Amino acid sequence: MVQAYILIQTEVGKAAEVAGHISGMTGVTRAEDVTGPYDVIVRAEANNVDELGRLVVAQIQTVEGITRTLTCPIVHI
Repeated sequence: MVQAYILIQTEVGKAAEVAGHISGMTGVTRAEDVTGPYDVIVRAEANNVDELGRLVVAQIQTVEGITRTLTCPIVHI
């Protein structure tokens, strides 16, 4: 199991709408609109890195209002 935080920047005024849309996606365990340099932070999980990549590229990045994403895989050191 691979888990990651996905940091998202959105168009002005779109954070809540984007978070609500993403929260219903398979593999997304949490999506919240926040303040700061990013507008939405998502926690996601997938069976492997390729599946996580497909979630980000094919589903999350296609949501209207998103301008940039940064995927941060969780590591256990």
